[in-house]
Amino acid sequence: MENKASSAEHIENKNEGILYGIGVGPGDPELLTLKAVRIIRECDVIFAPEADVRESVAYKIAVQAVPELESKICCGAPVPMLHDRTLAKQVYDKTANEIAEYLKQGKSVGFLNLGDVTLYATYIHIHRRVLAMGHQAVLINGIPSFCAAAAAFQIGLTEGHEQFHILAKPNQVEAGIHLPGTKVIMKGGKQVGKLKSCLEQSGKQVFLAENCTMPGQRLGMGAQSITGEESYYALLIVKDQEKEAEA
Repeated sequence: MENKASSAEHIENKNEGILYGIGVGPGDPELLTLKAVRIIRECDVIFAPEADVRESVAYKIAVQAVPELESKICCGAPVPMLHDRTLAKQVYDKTANEIAEYLKQGKSVGFLNLGDVTLYATYIHIHRRVLAMGHQAVLINGIPSFCAAAAAFQIGLTEGHEQFHILAKPNQVEAGIHLPGTKVIMKGGKQVGKLKSCLEQSGKQVFLAENCTMPGQRLGMGAQSITGEESYYALLIVKDQEKEAEA
């Protein structure tokens, strides 16, 4: 017998819908989880982070796995990467209020998010606001881009008791490049080029993945593969020099 208390997904409120933040993975539609596919199919309304929902990268990934999306109510959420936090707050507030109106009507709502919903996710700002309004919201995990990148390079991210660090800005990298274990550098974009010299001097193994599992995927090994023209969807995996294989 299923233990309904074990999952927030089974919270029941007959009068209102539930918001689902859905991680759609790094790009390959086959990397959506079975749960993500099921929840997308069950939702009445779908939001995705772009003014025109059908131009959203997350939507383009999900619709390949769930063609039924094309016949659903789909809403764009214009939440670009904003350095102006006041403007960003206004955008998040507006989107949360729009979602809340659907929930009050008893409609279930899915918000598509590239990668995972707990990792540098646009969606999490909406999630907190909707919960604060007293509505129900659930997180559905997706495969993170760095896991897909490690698989593409056929390497392990960590082994044994190795440490694992996620760095998101050039100044974090310069401070953290010599931390033990594996470092993943995300959200670098064209700033990745500023790290080339630092990484070359570090003596570490460097793996560059751009648009991993998406059209236009580029994989490069070594700091010399950094061009300085990398897109937002570029990440680096930095590892200590490989140890001899254990017997």
